[in-house]
Amino acid sequence: MTKVTLDAGLRVTLPTVAEPAELCDCSGKTVGHYLPEDEYRRLLYARAKELFTDEEIERRRRKPNSGRTLQDIWARLGRPCDTP
Repeated sequence: MTKVTLDAGLRVTLPTVAEPAELCDCSGKTVGHYLPEDEYRRLLYARAKELFTDEEIERRRRKPNSGRTLQDIWARLGRPCDTP
């Protein structure tokens, strides 16, 4: 995700916007859309729920961990685990 730094005017305006908003340039052309944090999280979680059923989540939760620890991976690479 790209991060955009807001100028002082938008930093004052956006927190007061309580619903999704269309962002336009000076000519009126749409350049993007703004979602308040609560709305963004709601949509994000709704999307995640569409991708995975409750049954799939529970099945994966019960599946034994077949992965390796970071320490094991570092050891295989020949580096101590405290080395970046």
